[in-house]
Amino acid sequence: MSDKFNTIAGWALFGGIVAIGLSSVSGRIFMADKPHAPHEPGYQIVAAEGEGEGASGPSLATLLATADVAAGEKLFAKCSACHSVTQGGANGIGPNLYATMGETIGGGKGGYAFSSALSGHGGQWTFENMDAWLASPKAFANGTKMSFAGLSKPEDRANMIAYLNAQGSNLPLPTPEAPDAAEGDAAEPAAEEAPQGADAADAQVMTPVAEAGAAVSN
Repeated sequence: MSDKFNTIAGWALFGGIVAIGLSSVSGRIFMADKPHAPHEPGYQIVAAEGEGEGASGPSLATLLATADVAAGEKLFAKCSACHSVTQGGANGIGPNLYATMGETIGGGKGGYAFSSALSGHGGQWTFENMDAWLASPKAFANGTKMSFAGLSKPEDRANMIAYLNAQGSNLPLPTPEAPDAAEGDAAEPAAEEAPQGADAADAQVMTPVAEAGAAVSN
């Protein structure tokens, strides 16, 4: 009875060992087809500083050269509630703006009471200063009484400046920048190179032949 029990137990143990072995082998076979995640993630692509940012637009001088005075007059309609622009016009909530371009910032205008932010600013109403003022009065002169938020489009500011300049100032517009010399050179076709070495010799041989042929044809 003991021998029979030992035999049965031995076969049972053997069967268990075989089952474990088969399970291990089959697991390796099936897992071989599955991709394994890397131990460390791949490198992260970091864009260079400034990459993807839009290039700056045309210069103020370029915009003024093609500015539309009539469009500037339409824009000025938003300002007419506070400003007059005719010669001898009265000051209102804001000063009269006739012949403003070229004047001292925060000065003149028939005794208009400018804020200290403007009266103490210094400088003149150049095209550049007026462009900065129209873009954001508060950024140009912090503490100004001007409540206008500003014109975000450079083209609108150029049109407005052109209109203001036409109202009694008539300053000469700045000259737009000339194209870069490098760009001009790049646009020119490259000169044809003279033949070198064997090609030069062939050219010398072919020239008399071509001339002879031309003489015969003539």
